[in-house]
Amino acid sequence: MLTPPLPAAVLWDMDGTLVDTEPYWMATETELVARHGGSWTHEQALQLVGNDLLTSAAIMKAQTGLPGTEEEIVGELLDGVIARVRAHGAPWRPGARELLAALGEAGVPCALVTMSWTSFADAVVSAAPAGTFAAVVTGDEVARGKPHPEAYLTAAERLGVDPAACVALEDSPTGVTAALASGARTIAVPLLLPVEPRPALSRLASLADADLELLARVAAGEVIDALEAAPLR
Repeated sequence: MLTPPLPAAVLWDMDGTLVDTEPYWMATETELVARHGGSWTHEQALQLVGNDLLTSAAIMKAQTGLPGTEEEIVGELLDGVIARVRAHGAPWRPGARELLAALGEAGVPCALVTMSWTSFADAVVSAAPAGTFAAVVTGDEVARGKPHPEAYLTAAERLGVDPAACVALEDSPTGVTAALASGARTIAVPLLLPVEPRPALSRLASLADADLELLARVAAGEVIDALEAAPLR
């Protein structure tokens, strides 16, 4: 059987998909709230996974009474997370670097599509080989964050490709909603939150299970669900 053509591009979410930086965000959120005399639980932190940062800041402010504007809260969060990346590096998710390298060798362009802001995305992109991402779309560049598809549509536009010819990689329900709404073929690789089955959604336990052949099959419209009987890892 002939392998179908590779996708026109691969659109990568960052936090939780490309790199496992969610613990950095959670630790920074906890420290920020504690500095103002409050507490922040793991369950509260899970509410923010996949959201744009201003939405996350608004949730934190409403639930803890943090002072300052949402923009100021985002600034404090970014400062803390960037400091952690610089001190400890960006922990790549298993299989991420290998898949990026294979796509680069095959000439498939990649875009980073993240709700983190440019200052943090730059810190992560700088840890990847030069030229890894042909486009980067961040949360401070779009008017409507995930779950709206604007960020994915913007990435495809910058690459000059049809979103429907792309494969998107995501880890959270919010991100999956955005990717599917853009028309991209979407693969969920869950990390902190379960991603339930949806029409047209492929699911993998790990990026280590993804290769060029699998991406080509998904780009051609095949739905591959490896989580029906497999635990998250």
